[in-house]
Amino acid sequence: MSRRYVNQLSNGDAVDESFLVADKQLRANRQGNLYLHLELRDKTGSVGARLWNASEGLARTFDPGDYLRVKGKTQVFQGALQLILSHIEVVDPTKIEPEDYLPQSTQNVARLTARLREILLSISNPHLRALVECFLIDEEFVRKFTTAPAGIKNHHAYHAGLLEHVVTILTIADRIVDLYPELDRDLLLTGIFLHDIGKVSELSYDRAFAYSDEGQLVGHLVMGVEMLRDKVEQSADLTGEPFPNELLLRLKHMIVSHHGTHEFGSPKLPMTLEAIALHYLDNLDAKIHTFSREIRDDPCRESSWTPFQQNLGRRLFKGVTQSNGLPDESEES
Repeated sequence: MSRRYVNQLSNGDAVDESFLVADKQLRANRQGNLYLHLELRDKTGSVGARLWNASEGLARTFDPGDYLRVKGKTQVFQGALQLILSHIEVVDPTKIEPEDYLPQSTQNVARLTARLREILLSISNPHLRALVECFLIDEEFVRKFTTAPAGIKNHHAYHAGLLEHVVTILTIADRIVDLYPELDRDLLLTGIFLHDIGKVSELSYDRAFAYSDEGQLVGHLVMGVEMLRDKVEQSADLTGEPFPNELLLRLKHMIVSHHGTHEFGSPKLPMTLEAIALHYLDNLDAKIHTFSREIRDDPCRESSWTPFQQNLGRRLFKGVTQSNGLPDESEES
């Protein structure tokens, strides 16, 4: 029998299926009774789950990244679908198909990678061209860069999400740069490519998506600057000349300022044309992707609105359809 995925679940369904544990928390209710609060995932999405009357011993039998077979029933709570569990058991990872559990980019990764190379190798500045070539000939870096998600939950959180995000921004920048002749095209494209390179090591993504120890302690901004410095030294060997100090400074600034504001974790505000362009292009792609995902993946078909999105501070309008109670134009005469 074929498996049922998260995006196939609806209110009131009985569930007997295996999922990847993306998050696990042992909590206590108001009466002090313990329960498990889980985030269960497959390649189509994730669903919150609760197991009442849990114990510390049961919680110690599995961790995020493990697979569970669960039994229970779905219900809608505060506008979101969740699973109320009656039974859980750990599944031997050798008996599952890993590709069923972690989300993948819907785009062709080989084509995205080819597009990445095409844009980057169009850079004419010899120092920047040598720099990007040093990254592109590093097979381990390319493997990670074309596999990593761009985030854990909200931001292109699937395999090859980082690659998809960067190629989208590169493509947008390449199309609009002629409208802003004061921008340095080569510098902007290089900075876009580099802005999130630290994520290839900040995040772990072989099983459940999580932060590595270095990612938690240091973060991808600092890690990205360190990776840049190492490749700059290699690029000097290719050109036979030292990498220009101001060019390196501008690239470092683009990495550390691309979050845009202090409250969003940026140690510096954007202070160059290319840095401010990077910030808004990065934010544009992230926001459109998030809105699209929340609208597309909302399981409630009866409402023209999504539930309140805590991370966005608003509900999103999905549009009025026949399924949420209003006739479409074909029914009117």
